[in-house]
Amino acid sequence: MPRSRKIRRPLSPGIDSAIRAMTAKREALLSPLATISADAVRRHNRTLDDIRTPYSRDADRIIHTRAYTRYIDKTQVFYLVENDHITHRVIHVQLVSKIARTIGRCLRLNEDLIEAIALGHDIGHIPYGHFGETCLSDLCEKQEIGMFFHNVQSVRFLDQIEDCDLTMQVLDGVLCHNGEADDVKISPRPCSSWAAFDKKVQDATDGRGSGSPMTLEGCVVKFADTIAYIGRDLQDAREVGLIAEDTKIPAVCREVLGENNREIINTLIFDLLENSDTEERGYISYSSKVEKALIALRSFSRRHIYDNPALCSEREKVRAMYATLFRACLEDLAVERRQARIYTDFVESGHISPAYLESATPAELTRDFIAGMTDRYFARRFEDYVIPRRIEGKFR
Repeated sequence: MPRSRKIRRPLSPGIDSAIRAMTAKREALLSPLATISADAVRRHNRTLDDIRTPYSRDADRIIHTRAYTRYIDKTQVFYLVENDHITHRVIHVQLVSKIARTIGRCLRLNEDLIEAIALGHDIGHIPYGHFGETCLSDLCEKQEIGMFFHNVQSVRFLDQIEDCDLTMQVLDGVLCHNGEADDVKISPRPCSSWAAFDKKVQDATDGRGSGSPMTLEGCVVKFADTIAYIGRDLQDAREVGLIAEDTKIPAVCREVLGENNREIINTLIFDLLENSDTEERGYISYSSKVEKALIALRSFSRRHIYDNPALCSEREKVRAMYATLFRACLEDLAVERRQARIYTDFVESGHISPAYLESATPAELTRDFIAGMTDRYFARRFEDYVIPRRIEGKFR
């Protein structure tokens, strides 16, 4: 995408070499199986030399994207609930980053890489959480542009739409982050080239799954995603009254994991540290005892939180909103209605990669515009299309 010309003061050779030596010395203390700066691979390599490691630079690039800014108003689980003390996507991402870096530090892994993956992992999440993902996926399939998965969309935003030129290691970790699966033990699976990575993305797009991350750092983030939400969702459910304060989670969960978010996080982190091997064989793992308790807690949360009738009561209205907005945006593109928001706020905003705009179909543009919306922006755009505009005083 277009970039303004940057004026910078180059590092003097002495300072540059000192910083590189310091970085190398620090990375020499990492596990022999950790990912180091020398492993970093970029698709385009549009970089300037500076004091940051490649993965630290990636973390900064992610933070400065417009997609990252929109984390602020994307709900985690409890969409349509007005409560300032429940978890939004922006808090979840910070929790994943903190938990993953804590684990990575203890296992002597690369914290810069872990931070970058964690910060970018949920950028592809869309309005109204996982149910919104189901709605948008159905519409995409009808348009014959494939299924919709938020992890693939995260990569799409970072690699194509905003074209951040991130390292493969970060993009791969983002693609493979999903903590919704019952993962017990993960070993990295190498990715040899950009062609191999693009095939991995396509496989995930086609519903064949993303597989294991290519780095131990990516494996840690995948586990940290679960650790960050599994107890926190329980805490939030009690906060909004979806689960009564005196409701007990299954006995095996209480005995093995604990009864509240703090205890659950602590137990899961310590169990990972005790059962992972990042020095010789290279894997991240829970014990079998914790695995069984975690699966039981997931099942409890599915019944009492995620599929709770009180939370799901407005789902058909949300589905209708998605269908209306998708159809309307397609029509705006078809007739080239330049004043429409899909043009002013997306296609012609000046923040989107020209290469992406040249190749994307109208259905893909619509998918990506809607996927990037916050919950409130989504609701306002729906109102624009279905609620008549009132004229105050005079036509102007």
